[in-house]
Amino acid sequence: MRKIVRSLADAKGRRKEGLFVAEGAKCVADTLGYFTLKYLFATRAWIEAHPDYEGDVIAVDRGQMAEMSSLSLAPEVLAVYYLPMTLRHSPESYRGKLVVALDRIQDPGNLGTIMRTADWMGIDTILASADTVDCFNPKCVQATMGAIARVKVIYGDLPAMLRESRMPVYGTFLGGENVYRADLPAEAIVVMGNEGRGISEEVAGCVTRRLLIPPYPGDCPTSESLNVATATAIILSQFRSRLF
Repeated sequence: MRKIVRSLADAKGRRKEGLFVAEGAKCVADTLGYFTLKYLFATRAWIEAHPDYEGDVIAVDRGQMAEMSSLSLAPEVLAVYYLPMTLRHSPESYRGKLVVALDRIQDPGNLGTIMRTADWMGIDTILASADTVDCFNPKCVQATMGAIARVKVIYGDLPAMLRESRMPVYGTFLGGENVYRADLPAEAIVVMGNEGRGISEEVAGCVTRRLLIPPYPGDCPTSESLNVATATAIILSQFRSRLF
């Protein structure tokens, strides 16, 4: 059983078993009830601290938990869930809303942080290119801090999904309009690109309006670029600020 859990750190293992892992007390507490549970592993300390939990628990010691966990410090509780059904693209489900689209994001920590930010900003849908990192990667699940229970990621042909949406599509580019001065709508899709290469040419062709996050002050040397998760937070905060 522990061998199966360890295999879920890899996308191939998750697909083969149809399972994914959530680790740590907060992550498990935030996801229980949102996904179908297969196993719940916990230390005696966690079990004793949660006498009201009525489900089945497999008691393990710290050493056994460390064998299963992908974290540097083994958690007290680890949940194994069935992967949910693959989501189909349905523009009707998010029209009128603010949506995030991700083009070839590769780092699970970045994706998890973007999902957490989206959750905070009241965004429940992310469109993602097929080659964007799997949102059920353990590092991504951990980085979402529970947002994976509320934010759905729909993978597919991103340019096709953008065209099908029939919504205004925004993206960040050098030479774009200053985001702090732009008139931003409540309904839009915001595209964020790959950590090193930015937005692909094909996806860029679907962007209807280009934005820029300018450095401050503009005439002084700065870092070459922003982390994509940080840039996403800045852009989304500007869209939401227009509603206050």
